[in-house]
Amino acid sequence: MPRKPRILIEGAVYHVYNRVASGEPVLANPDEAARFVDLLHHVKTRDGWTVFAWCVMSNHYHLALRTSAVPLSRGLHHLQCTFSRSFNRRSGRTGSLWQSRYQAKLVDEQRYLSQVVLYIHFNPLRAGAVDDPADHPFSGHREIIGRAGAPLVDVDDALLCFGETVRSARQTYLSAMLAGCEDLGRSHAAAAAPFRSLLWREHELAGKPGREHLDVLGRSTGLERPAMPARQFIEELCRLLGAAPATLASQSRDRSTAEARRIVATLGVERWAQKGRELARVLVKNSDMVSAWVGEGVRRRVTDADFARRLDDLDRALAESAASGWGLRDPS
Repeated sequence: MPRKPRILIEGAVYHVYNRVASGEPVLANPDEAARFVDLLHHVKTRDGWTVFAWCVMSNHYHLALRTSAVPLSRGLHHLQCTFSRSFNRRSGRTGSLWQSRYQAKLVDEQRYLSQVVLYIHFNPLRAGAVDDPADHPFSGHREIIGRAGAPLVDVDDALLCFGETVRSARQTYLSAMLAGCEDLGRSHAAAAAPFRSLLWREHELAGKPGREHLDVLGRSTGLERPAMPARQFIEELCRLLGAAPATLASQSRDRSTAEARRIVATLGVERWAQKGRELARVLVKNSDMVSAWVGEGVRRRVTDADFARRLDDLDRALAESAASGWGLRDPS
């Protein structure tokens, strides 16, 4: 029986976790753990996640993150499948690396989010791997206390769970971590040292601007994107682009046509739940070619701010047009 699709909310916060099949200590190898974290950095940047906490243990991982317009399932599928394939090649292993699909629990209250952050960063202590959470090298705790460069955690967003200014938030966070160490019977003197030695620039905390989120009633502020057949999606988006679907389906390789193909494929697959094979069928192209257009579009979105804004503008215009009965208008 096919598995039910997950219902994931744009802009929501999730506690995500998964375990290696049979509990194999694959990630106990520091090189493998570092490769996994490098992939996390890549997917976070590519898909626009806000990361509040993370921890990689010997046979499982935890993440607390806010999603963007790109569905969470796309990023986690890429993370797990890419790591699984590369690990299997290196180790001569076959078969699925992960125990199951990832687990994703909705975090719908600020108080709950702070508890999840602490829970994730306490993992190494509960497992008996370390006595001081700062001694575990693959955890967001080290980043929050300033013991690691190029953090995966969005530090201000994480601290905002504990206070409104850096000083008050870090004190609340550290107090909670120290209390947890005491409850677990662990030495906690070292855990306080990093905060004492750092000079923190005091400022009011604020989350990332312009990001989707859930309002006080639990409703997503993201766009509503109705389901539609691939042909209709292509026709409506081409109308906004001022391009003809027949041109996209042609052998033309001029710059504007190539750009339109990238936009249609990227918005379709990333945000409008379109299947690459269905877009390929309508455009009479190979599915691998459409996948290549998506890959090019994603790279442009990450590295080219103007291209990213154009995607956002077209995405918004398409959603607004759908809401008004396809009264399409120029997004500019």
